[in-house]
This record gives sequence, C-alpha cells and structure tokens, in this order.
Amino acid sequence: METLGEAVAAYLAHLRDARQASAHTVRSYAHDLAALVRVVGSESALDELSPQRLRALVAARAPGLAASSLARFVACLRSFGGWLARTQRLPANPAALLRAPRQRRRLPRWLETAEVERLLAAPQGEDFAAARARAILETLYSTGMRVGELCAIDVAHLDLAAGTVRVRGKGRKERLALLGPPALAAIEAWLAVRDARFPSADRERPLFVGTRGGRLDPREVRRILQRAIVDAGLAGRITPHTLRHSFATHLLAHGADIRSVQELLGHASLASTQIYTHLSIEDLRRIYRRAHPRA
Repeated sequence: METLGEAVAAYLAHLRDARQASAHTVRSYAHDLAALVRVVGSESALDELSPQRLRALVAARAPGLAASSLARFVACLRSFGGWLARTQRLPANPAALLRAPRQRRRLPRWLETAEVERLLAAPQGEDFAAARARAILETLYSTGMRVGELCAIDVAHLDLAAGTVRVRGKGRKERLALLGPPALAAIEAWLAVRDARFPSADRERPLFVGTRGGRLDPREVRRILQRAIVDAGLAGRITPHTLRHSFATHLLAHGADIRSVQELLGHASLASTQIYTHLSIEDLRRIYRRAHPRA
C-alpha cells in the first residue's frame, strides 16, 4: 500500500508535470506538505489522514503562521486531499471541510506617475547594463506583467510592428500584452546592444539575458530594479510587482474599465482585479477631503 511520503512525492510530480504549476507553487506546496509528513509520518498509511487529524494540525500551526501562510497551508491540504480522492487513493477528500482564516486584504503599494518617470529615467548610458535595465523597466510598466513572465519571454514572442508581446501567465494561460512607444524603443535599443555581444539567428532565444548570454533570472531583475530605485532616489519597498500595481492603478485612474485591466493583467477572476477599485476610491476620498468644504 502506498505511504503518505510516496503519495506526496507523486502529487508534487503531478503538480509539476501534469498541471505545469510554477516552480514557486511547487516549492510552496512541498514546504507545506513536508509539515504534514513530519507530523503524520512518512511511512503512515493514507487512511490516517482523517478530517479530525488535519483540523488538529491546522490548529497547531495557526499561532506560528501569518494569516496568508495559514490560508496557503489550508489550500495546499485541500488540493492534496482532492487529488487523493480523484485518484481513488482515498474514498473522499479529508480536507474538504477545512476553512482558512479570513484575511485582511491590504492595499498594494503603487507609485505615482512622477515616481515612475524618475524610475524609468534612472538607468543612464548606452552600455549593455543600462540598455537592458531601461528595456526591463519599460516593459514591466508598459505591460503590467509579472517578473517571471518577463524572464520567460523569447524573441519569437515579440511583434514589434504590432506593439505586442505574447505572455504565458499562471496556469500556462497565454495573453497578449501591449507595448507602448517608450517600451518598444527601449526593447529595440536593447536588442541592438544584446545582438552585438551575442549574435544569433535563433528566434527561440530569450529576450533578456545575463552577462554570459543565458536567460535572465528573476533575482537579477530585482537587483536591477533596486539599483534603479537607488539612482532615482525613491524611498520605501519597491518590487517588480509594484510596477504591476502601478500599471493597473494608473489605467483605472485614467478611465480604463476594470474588465480590460483584468484581461491585461491576466487575472482569471475579476475578484483579483477588484482590489484596484479600492485604490481609485482612496484617490477619490483624498480629493474629496482636500476639496470639499465639509469633508
């Protein structure tokens, strides 16, 4: 009979190969399931995963985890339990009735337009590093894409004449992202510099590369952004996702409808995009308080 440890390994392989989950998701679920295995035991039979035991495990971990981490842990257990039931390893999902704590939804940070302009203007020079930094920052802000999506772009995904790039997002879903004129100019300048150092006719090659010609790593993108933040004199914690939040917020502030923003961000659910309506309401509230005599 299959043990818990064997079932966990099979489930993680299913996530990685069949569902093509991101490496980040696989790592997170592996970490959460390792906690389950430590408590229940790697050699334990699957029928030891009773609803009562899983509820006790969640309750025991709750004090030491943030609400978001606990919610992910519960989601992982429910997904694993559902897979066990679907593959007939268990007659039913033992985690089906687990409920995650209600999370307080924090408004994401975004940059004002003037701050974005300072950030995009920060990389100076015409060398390899400066041209790459400008192209990366302009692409992130122009498209609102995630840093992992940016690093996965190949030259073949670009249509510079149409001003679009094909992006593969979460769940391997593809969408077209729009490149504005500054982003197009920065990408074309970067391609000229990059091709002078690494000439190749292969259109499957990555758009953004490191100093040795390999595909750029998301960690290097974050380092490039941090250098630009220092050069721009900006304060506070700013990540590649901050540019994604800024992209969505600025679109809504200038009249874009929320469903269009949902499509551009690649959100599967409108609920994921609706947080940006709260940002617009906060803008309206600030304006009201500043302008209304009785605010």
